[in-house]
Amino acid sequence: SLIQENHWFSLIMWCQVRLTGTKYGCGIGGCGACTVMISTYNADSKKIRHYPANSCLLPLCSLYGAAVTTVEGVGTTTTKLHPIQQRLAKCHGSQCGFCTPGMVMSMYSLLRNHPEPSMEQIAAALDGNLCRCTGYRPIMDSFSAFSLECCPLAGSGKCCMDKEGGKETKGSDSGLCKPEEFHPRDPTQDYIFPPELIVSDQFSIYICCKCSCNKLRTTWISPVSLEELLDLKATYPDAPLVVGNTSIGLDMKLLGIWHPVLLHPVRIPELHVVTMRENGIVIGAATHLAQLRDILLSLVPELPAEKTKIYRTLLKQLRTLAGEQIRSLASLGGHIVSRGSVWDLNPVLAAGNAVLNLASIDGTRQIPLNDEFLTKVPEADLSPMEVIVSVFIPFSQDDEFISAFRQAERRKNAWSVTNSAMKVLFQPGTDVIEDLAIFYGGISGTTVSAKNSCLKLIGRYDRVNFFFRFYLEVLHCLKMMYPFQYPDLPKEYMSALSEFQEKPPQGMQIYQDVNPHQPPQDPVGRPIMHESGIKHTTGEAVYVDDIAPADGQLYMAVVTSTRAHAKILSIDVSKALEEPGVVAVVSAHDIPGENGDEHEKVLAEDEVIFIGDIICGIVAETYECAKNARSKVKIEYQDLEVILTIEEAIEHNSFLTKEKKIEKGNVEEAFQTVDEILEGEIHVGGQEHFYLETNSVFVIPRKEDGEMDIYVSTQDATVVQELVASALNVPANRITCHTRRVGGAFGGKSTKPKFFATAAAVAAHKTGCPVRFILERDDDMLITGGRHPLWGKYKVGFMNDGTIKAVDLEFYINGGCTLDESENVLNYVLLKCPNAYDIQNFRCRGRACKTKLPSNTSFRGFGFPQAGLSAETWIVAVAEQLGLPHDQVREMNMYKTVTQTPYKEEIDPRNLVVCWEECLEKSNYYRRRQAAEEFNKQNYWKKKGIAIIPMKYAAGFTKKPSNQAFALVHIYLDGSVLVSHGGSEMGQGLYTKMLQVASHELKIPLSYIHNYERTTATIPNAFKTAASIGTEVNGKAVQNACQILWKRLEPIMEENPDGKWEDWIKEAYEESISLTATGYFEGYPTYMDWEKGEGHPLAYYIFATACSEVEIDCLTGDHKNIRTDIVIDAGFSINPAIDIGQIEGGFIQGLGLYTMEEIKFSPEGQQYTLGPDTYKIPAVCDVPEHFRIYLLPNSRNPVAIYSSKSMAEAGVFLGSSVFFAIRDAVAAARKERGLNCNFTLDSPLNIERIRMACADQFTEMVKTFP
Repeated sequence: SLIQENHWFSLIMWCQVRLTGTKYGCGIGGCGACTVMISTYNADSKKIRHYPANSCLLPLCSLYGAAVTTVEGVGTTTTKLHPIQQRLAKCHGSQCGFCTPGMVMSMYSLLRNHPEPSMEQIAAALDGNLCRCTGYRPIMDSFSAFSLECCPLAGSGKCCMDKEGGKETKGSDSGLCKPEEFHPRDPTQDYIFPPELIVSDQFSIYICCKCSCNKLRTTWISPVSLEELLDLKATYPDAPLVVGNTSIGLDMKLLGIWHPVLLHPVRIPELHVVTMRENGIVIGAATHLAQLRDILLSLVPELPAEKTKIYRTLLKQLRTLAGEQIRSLASLGGHIVSRGSVWDLNPVLAAGNAVLNLASIDGTRQIPLNDEFLTKVPEADLSPMEVIVSVFIPFSQDDEFISAFRQAERRKNAWSVTNSAMKVLFQPGTDVIEDLAIFYGGISGTTVSAKNSCLKLIGRYDRVNFFFRFYLEVLHCLKMMYPFQYPDLPKEYMSALSEFQEKPPQGMQIYQDVNPHQPPQDPVGRPIMHESGIKHTTGEAVYVDDIAPADGQLYMAVVTSTRAHAKILSIDVSKALEEPGVVAVVSAHDIPGENGDEHEKVLAEDEVIFIGDIICGIVAETYECAKNARSKVKIEYQDLEVILTIEEAIEHNSFLTKEKKIEKGNVEEAFQTVDEILEGEIHVGGQEHFYLETNSVFVIPRKEDGEMDIYVSTQDATVVQELVASALNVPANRITCHTRRVGGAFGGKSTKPKFFATAAAVAAHKTGCPVRFILERDDDMLITGGRHPLWGKYKVGFMNDGTIKAVDLEFYINGGCTLDESENVLNYVLLKCPNAYDIQNFRCRGRACKTKLPSNTSFRGFGFPQAGLSAETWIVAVAEQLGLPHDQVREMNMYKTVTQTPYKEEIDPRNLVVCWEECLEKSNYYRRRQAAEEFNKQNYWKKKGIAIIPMKYAAGFTKKPSNQAFALVHIYLDGSVLVSHGGSEMGQGLYTKMLQVASHELKIPLSYIHNYERTTATIPNAFKTAASIGTEVNGKAVQNACQILWKRLEPIMEENPDGKWEDWIKEAYEESISLTATGYFEGYPTYMDWEKGEGHPLAYYIFATACSEVEIDCLTGDHKNIRTDIVIDAGFSINPAIDIGQIEGGFIQGLGLYTMEEIKFSPEGQQYTLGPDTYKIPAVCDVPEHFRIYLLPNSRNPVAIYSSKSMAEAGVFLGSSVFFAIRDAVAAARKERGLNCNFTLDSPLNIERIRMACADQFTEMVKTFP
């Protein structure tokens, strides 16, 4: 026996103190950032099992006898890199890098079990890993090199599939992975399983886990025999059994459920049994779901096909159930007994007549896994003293058919919205139903049975349409078994039988190579690896929460409003202060200076204005103590009027801004001359940033002069410094902000971090101690806003040939409770809403609505993704009204020659036309459209759609001061160079490009140059890193500083032309020449006069065209992304690898915006979508099977540094090509059904909207409510 304290905290907490490579992303096992590899030894089989696991779910006490490998154990820069790490970095598979250690560990766990994995296994290994930056394609490219199924030259430009028509494109380079540079895998590099852990399980483990915060004790008991387990269950009948902690652990964490005793039965042999019987197999209840999958995969080929129908159906569900980490932890028994409504295996097991083998001290018995068990009918359930020992899963019969169905917001690693399993047994040789079972999940608190319907159908013929797809499957199977007894299915119905086949994504990247005369050491224009890429893969890249604890450090958790709009009547913190470990409670009264700015407060005082408004902070010795004490704060409210939607805001005249307008030509007069006029509207939903690193602050007060160091994950260190100084009532020069890197931002860490930093700074000021404030995922999503929802109305006048003569647009955006960035977002909505279309008579107006939701803020694309979707909607409406091809109407109305925009700025759109024509050609658009149309004729329930979308995008800010930048460059006596600038590295490769600029200007190798962190101590007053222009403006500043230094060094170099760089530097020092220079860029001369509706608000334009093809399932609303081609005018790319990565990542983020990501609120303003379990961003399974990026060659941009263009935001809107491809497929279905094809689809175009738009006899059965 072993009795210890403080072992209940999770493995991730231990890792954060000692091994910071393991990242804390969500805390509920949904993102994969915290993945580690667990290795265990089985004394009976004498085998070692390696598997990936979410360390945030693993209690330390569950790891007795296990070896844990974190990313530091795979490879480091000081020892040796593992090929996984090397390939991922060199293939540009990391951007912000926060998710990267988890990716490495998932792949490493796979390779330890399967040294030569299949592509299917690689894709499955990443099911549980999310990335918000890369778009996944480079990750899959780098890992595919480990599979024998993948061409070793794929992605290198040397594979025949990477070449245009089998030939290299002249002057271009293809592919960003260079397999010839990869080191082979060396198995001797892997750690062996520790010999001291190869012992038999002879002793039971008793661990007393005490939480120092709430004085509660939990006893963790791990018995080694079934007899002992049954004795324990008799002694502690209410004690739950914990195997993987994927259910009980979440209940304890999220719901505050406490269990005094937990039983951990993983070392009991009977619970891991796998036995073949003459009528089925017996599987131990503690068998992990990944093990169950492997068992079935090996079993199915060995048995007659007619016996394995239920096993194959289970395998089908296991492929999409959760991620590999959860599958490796969760157990079969736990899955069954927890009886979740959307658990995918229970309906199959119930339909397949599975039997549960139970045991207690009173003996053993069997109960069927049926509807009564699933609904917890007492007579059919376990008694408190019983445990599930094993599960019997019978063989299927000759005349028995079983199928399962599920639909989820994401195809993999997402809870089902609904699921079902159905089984029918016919009387031998007939079509008379002998037995029928239908189970549904997702419509009640647990899985339910359609028992009454089944009873009515037994004894009848199978031609009753009890469920359409299952009916067709059974009929088809009967036809195969008895070909002369059953008719053929109608050809058009066959498409209802097939399901989407998963194919790992394959990419192609075409970019212009550098001039062959360019010196080899000059990195500009080359696909240089991210400067932190290797550190990302080894876990050595340091983020805010990785900084070592400071002496006396405290932790903060915040108390937030539970009301959307209310007066605060009282706040009672007395009980919270009595909690063990609590040091202080910080409220608005503790702020010595200003509480926020003119628009928003740091801590609420008299009124709360949204659910999530921060009222006070609990400061304690540990984060758990601070978090637990939050519930002790008692707040009394008086509710006030709540406005949540755009429609409500308009009704109550609740706005954040005045109406703004841009107008060109005479709209009203033009409407009098057109052939037709159409009016309509579109709603575009919001979007969560879902950066992998949540908002993070670490404040360290100094001992003198009121100085303070703020380590903060932010895009704008300057405003953090300003607000903290204002709140503490000290000069700004006493506050130093530090940002080494940011784990993703996308606009979401532009305005909010200053409030979090100020709250933590006030806590540090009050306590005199360092304060660490790291937001949990649910708090981050609750408190911060995201992309603005938009309601757009349009009126379009056009001629019969498709020429659009007049457009009148009206926009409303939901700004939330404070101004934040809403006015700027509205500006960009109005400036960019025509997209690529030259409309001579054009008017747009807009306002930002004030509601009682979290303040929406800047987000990648800054209003254009919403406005651009609106533009394409009215283009499609015109095309459908006239019966013309969409691409024809788009091309007809596109900018083509030098002209003026609606705000009177000159535009040269020739590269827009080139991108359009190139994309038509490279995507084989017309041939593929014809093929899609032919496919649609042959398939009634599956439809393909294809769409090609042009884009005119502009980067930068509309005011010149916002475009300025600063730099500081030092040259040291050994010749090394230190570069500082005002930009924040967020994964966009800014630091890498700054190294390239300095290397080019100083004509020295990259190895000589180092980037210093973003800090207000070296670069004051820098504007935020946003709007995609970080490289351009900071690059100009760095270039300026380097050119100053070069000019100073020129006389020295002329005197000694054969000298080395180090010699010149030493000589310059001897001649008293300064080796430090500041650089400055005053900014693009942009401006906008909103009174006149004209100006030069945008520095230059980025043109692109995207073509996407999809296939939809009309019965379920699911869709598959088949192919995307993007041709984009990137100017002269400073770093093609980084720019292509930004395009791909932006595209996938846009795909999420337009097809799956949906923020949901209650009628009271409570956000429902507060984590990866309820809010789904794209995963590997959502990447187009063929993803091709072409950077337009021979393009130049005279405005920006080295003739480059910004790419970080441009890709988001191109994701709308998937939206309109889906719409095209839906239109094909509607046309075949004789329905109107001029319809509007709102965004996100998720499974429900797709399904209901494919109207048919089944959707007519759905009741609709006002």
